[in-house]
Amino acid sequence: MTTENLLKTEADKQTPDAMMKVTIERVETLLSEMYPYYASFGDGSFTIRQGSSIVGIMVRPFTENDTCVECTANVVYGATITPDLMRFLLRKNAELHFGGFGLLFDNTITFSYAFPGMHLDKEEFQTALYSVAIISDYYDDEIVTAAGGKRAADMAVIDLDA
Repeated sequence: MTTENLLKTEADKQTPDAMMKVTIERVETLLSEMYPYYASFGDGSFTIRQGSSIVGIMVRPFTENDTCVECTANVVYGATITPDLMRFLLRKNAELHFGGFGLLFDNTITFSYAFPGMHLDKEEFQTALYSVAIISDYYDDEIVTAAGGKRAADMAVIDLDA
């Protein structure tokens, strides 16, 4: 039996809750190594900050045999959404190697990248996080210059515990 088949067989034996737990623990271990100041929300979601980007990491169920890790940054809030801006974002999606730009219901421009989580390795996770953080940190300034709005770092944060 190959290693790949053995791993798949072991994953097949786990329940969805067990797979989520394994993936969340792996993500948290990697975050503690790479970003000691990460925030954990206790439900499989985390955030990190790099430059002007705040990247959310969310572990989600995916298939019967795997989980999904999503890395998402809200790039710009309140930009004026025009056909030219949409063309720019779609063309960037075609050029960039990892991830893609999106638009939320409130017109927040996002950048995200998702990948399977059960066999997550450090290099894959690091590439995903850095890609989302660096790309959103770079393009937030370009988008704000072209279409207005605010970067994630410019948004007021409300301390709910205060």
